[in-house]
Amino acid sequence: MKKWIIRRPDAEKVGALTKATDLSRIAAEVLVSRGIDSADEVRDFFGIGEELSDPFLLKDMQKAADIINEAIESCKRICIYGDYDCDGVTATVILYSYLENMGADVHFYIPERSEGYGMNSDAVRRLAEDGTELIVTVDNGISAFSEAELIKELGMELVVTDHHRPSETLPTAAAIVDPHRSDDISPFKPLCGAGVALKLIAAMDGGDYGFALEQFSDLAAIATIADVVSLTGENRFIAARGLVLLENTENPGLCALLEKSGVAEGKISSTSVAFALAPRINAAGRFGSPTEAVRLLLSENDEEAAEFADRLGALNNSRKETENTILAEIKAQIEENPALLHKRVLVFSGAEWHHGVIGIVAARLQERFGKPVLILTEEGETTRGSARSFGDFSVFEMLKYCSELLLRWGGHSGAGGLTLRTEDIPLLREKIEEFAAMRTMPVMTVTAEKLLLPADLTVEQADGLSVLEPHGEGNSRPIFAMLGAVVEELLPLKGGIHTKLTLNYGGARVSALLFGAETAKLPLKKGDRGDFLVYLETNTFREKKTVSLRVKDFRKSGISQQKYFAALDAYEKYRMGESLPAELLSRMTPERDELAAIYKLLTAEPVGMDELYMRLDNINFAKFRFSLDIFAEMKLAEVSEFSETVRKLPVAHKVNLEDSTILKALRKGGKRG
Repeated sequence: MKKWIIRRPDAEKVGALTKATDLSRIAAEVLVSRGIDSADEVRDFFGIGEELSDPFLLKDMQKAADIINEAIESCKRICIYGDYDCDGVTATVILYSYLENMGADVHFYIPERSEGYGMNSDAVRRLAEDGTELIVTVDNGISAFSEAELIKELGMELVVTDHHRPSETLPTAAAIVDPHRSDDISPFKPLCGAGVALKLIAAMDGGDYGFALEQFSDLAAIATIADVVSLTGENRFIAARGLVLLENTENPGLCALLEKSGVAEGKISSTSVAFALAPRINAAGRFGSPTEAVRLLLSENDEEAAEFADRLGALNNSRKETENTILAEIKAQIEENPALLHKRVLVFSGAEWHHGVIGIVAARLQERFGKPVLILTEEGETTRGSARSFGDFSVFEMLKYCSELLLRWGGHSGAGGLTLRTEDIPLLREKIEEFAAMRTMPVMTVTAEKLLLPADLTVEQADGLSVLEPHGEGNSRPIFAMLGAVVEELLPLKGGIHTKLTLNYGGARVSALLFGAETAKLPLKKGDRGDFLVYLETNTFREKKTVSLRVKDFRKSGISQQKYFAALDAYEKYRMGESLPAELLSRMTPERDELAAIYKLLTAEPVGMDELYMRLDNINFAKFRFSLDIFAEMKLAEVSEFSETVRKLPVAHKVNLEDSTILKALRKGGKRG
């Protein structure tokens, strides 16, 4: 269960905003809830005015444009040096396509993932041998100090275009374009690599964005969404402009990619880019070669494009299979040793797990278990790792605290990577727990913009939210809360895999879709009151448009999340071996009638722990979890810590729960044995 935060936008500010703008009331409420509560701030949010700022405001942009234009005129051999992720691939394609169109002697180089991120000296030497005279980086280069010196020694020129934060010193280069330079005065900083490349093209065109946006905003939009940069300000403009172009693109590679990924029909959204297009482009760098993705986007005929799109689809399937294989191994580790889950930071390690996906696995496990996660892949004597976190718990600070054990490390608050000696993994686990024990651990939360009113459930209000698109980092899709809605009907969809609810909310009847929620296992039944976090949508059937809801999260009404999380925290501390006050343990110890009530609800089919808990009336969550542990100990039930499910086991003989060592320990004040 996640913690819900329901905001309350100031009514006076909402009223003032609707008067000063043409926003619908609910759109104004969303913006006010996010701190955008003046007409000027709304104007900035929507990018009204200059749209994209003057590219020459970026430090060294004039130098970079002049150097590259001169290289074109002098027929110098130019190499675009990219990166293997979606941003690096699309930035490479953008700049390469433009230079080729301008008649330049241009080629590109993207290192394979095995070469590591950024520039490397072997590649630089090969480029020199190939006759390269000018190297232009995209989405990398700001930390290429030794490679920059080597480029100079080999008689080549270097132009760096990047968007990553630089250190106090910069590499040696003829021009360095990075909005995060300390001496950069450009007004918008959170561009991705492709966004910087787009501005470079405009600069080479005398500062005019016309050609750059007309030809390449679709690719820049994909990169902007995929690289999870803030989708506000200029990025919002790039994404919005690019999504429109993407719907009508004539690029054979993009057409094939859209068709093969199943998003060719209908309006293309930031969601379809993030979950259908970007993963396929990224898969090339993870499981094949990033060059395959570049070739797809540079394809000039439909047949070749279809072949490359099929190839990227197959690589993406391999990525999914590899993720699932790693998750299966982690599940086996947890089932064998459930204590792995009862840590403040979850750390899992395995032999030769694919380094290209361990970050994705870490993110999935973080979402599942609501804790920071570190995944380690053991590669002989050394081990590499990828960590993910949320809230105020910083991966960067955690790795810094453990740095004496690490050969290499880096990252930021939400994510990071490391390399260490394999033999030091046990010490790393101890050091991480030591660090986490000194901090307040985050709780996974979902934030609703406001509590919906029955009057909000109109087509007009739902349609009014469309002005906030496209959604992404820094501009998430609005979530709304509904409390105490009465379930009037439950309709199974696709054989019961999904569920459609009919809800009565203060007299307003509305449909709500629960994807991935099996009807038979729902803790809600007809007549129950439920609390829901929802997306507000419209649905058109036979030319009639109606309001519909897509459920993000739900719970039975009456559950106190404050008590739930306090009990969960106490249970976790007990499982981690921490001492708890006897009075608290007494309140956490299940009574016989409570054990019987919980056991009566178990079935032979696995049911989610939270779903089972919601079927009970006002029981302490710690009591509930200890009851499941007792049933598992006595072989009355099978508890899957990984899947967070429980199922009843057949019993051949009478079992006395008083024999449970867990129950005895709780009654003795937590002391086992």
